[in-house]
Amino acid sequence: MKNEFNRSQILLALDGQSCRLGYIGIRFMIGGNDSGGRFALVEHPMEPRALGAPLHRHRNEDEYSFVIEGRIGAKLGGEVVFGNRGDLIFKPRQQWHTFWNAGDEQARILEIISPAGFERYFEELATWERPLNPEKVLALAARYDVELDFDSIPHLIKEYGLRF
Repeated sequence: MKNEFNRSQILLALDGQSCRLGYIGIRFMIGGNDSGGRFALVEHPMEPRALGAPLHRHRNEDEYSFVIEGRIGAKLGGEVVFGNRGDLIFKPRQQWHTFWNAGDEQARILEIISPAGFERYFEELATWERPLNPEKVLALAARYDVELDFDSIPHLIKEYGLRF
């Protein structure tokens, strides 16, 4: 008997649940239930100069961001890097990081999260009423073993000309 995550399938260009978190979108493409918990795949369309998140670090997940459109900036530990279409940005677990659209046009990345599970953070956050309560966001992040540094936001916005 085959497990659900072993079945072949195709996800069409407009398939998958989508939501927005400010200037960044999330399209859920493959979740942990589809991959046996091995990984999740989400697409992040990003408006120009959009900051994806405050500096943060995951205890359990590695993230791989494949740039499919635009130019993406990322702070990885203390280093700032830029990825263009076709580039892959690796954000290992336990490392402080963030990412943003470094251009004046829309950007899109495919984000692989390994192992799966953290994609549910986005699902929960997307259902919350706006404006978001920072204490509730920190509590949600803690449930997913993620530390957030909200104090990093003003510096990132000023340094890289971003919006959040």
